Amino acid sequence: MQEENIRNESTPDAPTRHRLRPRLGGRALVIGTAALVGLGLAGVAVATTRGEGSPTPAAVAIDAQARAEAADRADRSVRESADPVTPSASPTTPAPSPSSASPSASPTKQVTAKPTPRPTPKKTSKPAPAWVIPMADAQITSCYGQRWGTLHAGIDFALPAGTPIHAAAAGTVVKAGDVGDGYGISVFVDHGNGYLTHYAHQSRTAVSEGATVKAGQVIGYEGSTGDSTGPHLHFEVHQGQMWNQIDPAPFLRARGIDVAC
Repeated sequence: MQEENIRNESTPDAPTRHRLRPRLGGRALVIGTAALVGLGLAGVAVATTRGEGSPTPAAVAIDAQARAEAADRADRSVRESADPVTPSASPTTPAPSPSSASPSASPTKQVTAKPTPRPTPKKTSKPAPAWVIPMADAQITSCYGQRWGTLHAGIDFALPAGTPIHAAAAGTVVKAGDVGDGYGISVFVDHGNGYLTHYAHQSRTAVSEGATVKAGQVIGYEGSTGDSTGPHLHFEVHQGQMWNQIDPAPFLRARGIDVAC
């Protein structure tokens, strides 16, 4: 100051000027701090004083830097929260499976083709044989031929009394009953082809004269009526006319019926 006054006194024409040197840490420090704080952060005071008792610039700078970093973090969090959040693309929702569908939804019906039914084969019955044995599984007790000096004109079939007797072929009943000729209760069937069959010694008949019968139909029951020594069927075959007896064994054999004679 003394030098300044001396210079001023020595140069009276020059105007007196007082230059003041700004102290570090004054207004410049406040402006720097505000620049670091950024937008909209009010109330952060930086206490700086002039004079001998003011804090050193280094301490103020450190404190201001810490406050600026805190303010910057707060400002960044505010900006990030304000930024619009881009929603992530939602994953494609898979179609609900039938098992997870609501109970009210009716399940999809699967239509299955019905198999074509196979046609039921028609049952074909074998045609009834034209000729049958009059008493199956019977024991042959006598065949056609001479017996005791006379002609035994038929075959005897023996089974227990009452066994059914069957017509050997289809035809018409021309005689039924006992006429006193030694044959007892007997039945004659005319087959319309030049042959007749005779069934003698029955216990009772199952048909009457004039009836039409089929092959295998029951016409009477085994017995021992007439000239008989025990229950049996006396069977005869008459060719062309009644009482013209022929051997029944070869006749039946020619028609597929084998008898042990």
